[in-house]
Amino acid sequence: MAERNLQHEIRLALGTDTRVVLFRNTTGFYKHEGRSISYGVGGPGGADLLGMLSPSGRFVALEIKTDRGQLTDDQERFLNLVRRRGGFATVVRSVDDARAAIDRACSGASE
Repeated sequence: MAERNLQHEIRLALGTDTRVVLFRNTTGFYKHEGRSISYGVGGPGGADLLGMLSPSGRFVALEIKTDRGQLTDDQERFLNLVRRRGGFATVVRSVDDARAAIDRACSGASE
């Protein structure tokens, strides 16, 4: 399954979980009038899904990868930054992984 399809399935599955709200984080760069402009939270390493837990407001970052997908250095740095600042950040490879990650996040884990 493609990463984009997996992300869609995870968004649908977690969309009914009242403990978390998640947003798709589109990141990248483009050139405009000779300048490089980045967009998205965290630049090219920003996690695929970002959000917060309810009621605490704790920041959540989920990086979605297929079974064979590997983190880039930028993605690893972003996830570590979130953890160091008290948020929850992890890689998920299935809907079940994503549900388990939210359970861990709600229990106070950093990942």
